[in-house]
Amino acid sequence: MQRHIRTRAAIVTVALVAAGAVTVGVSQAAPEQRSKPSATKHAKKASKAEIAALFDGWNKALQTGDSKKVAAHYASDAVLLPTASPKIRTNHAEIVDYFDHFLLNKPKGTKIKSVINVLDSNSAIDAGLYVFNLTDPKTGEKKNVEARYTYEYEKRGGKWLIVNHHSSVLPAAG
Repeated sequence: MQRHIRTRAAIVTVALVAAGAVTVGVSQAAPEQRSKPSATKHAKKASKAEIAALFDGWNKALQTGDSKKVAAHYASDAVLLPTASPKIRTNHAEIVDYFDHFLLNKPKGTKIKSVINVLDSNSAIDAGLYVFNLTDPKTGEKKNVEARYTYEYEKRGGKWLIVNHHSSVLPAAG
């Protein structure tokens, strides 16, 4: 019986020491490390329609033929894994360069299927399938390219920007 009492006493002592350590750790944390209410917790999440409209704005920028207008939809530290290039684009100049070439094909995108996840008031993901109508600048031949895509958006400075964009040709059914 005394053995059980000692065991219980030891367990209670360990629990109290652990609780005390956690309490001391929290009280000793620097002010910026302490849990505090976040402004983003109370900010309203975007609607799926608002996130879907971001693609429409990007697609309209394509129609201008101006690579800088398209690149303005991307954050300065965005990553672009484009459909028509094996090169990963990781800065504004590289993204502009990609669109300098891609826009020669007069691309127009149309979503086929979209799955939007609004993660919080400042981030969302739009993934799915789209088709691009392209025109060969040399021959005028038109073709459609079906691709899968993922856009990851973040709201920065009050503006939604693409932080990651992956697009790849849709593989043949397997």
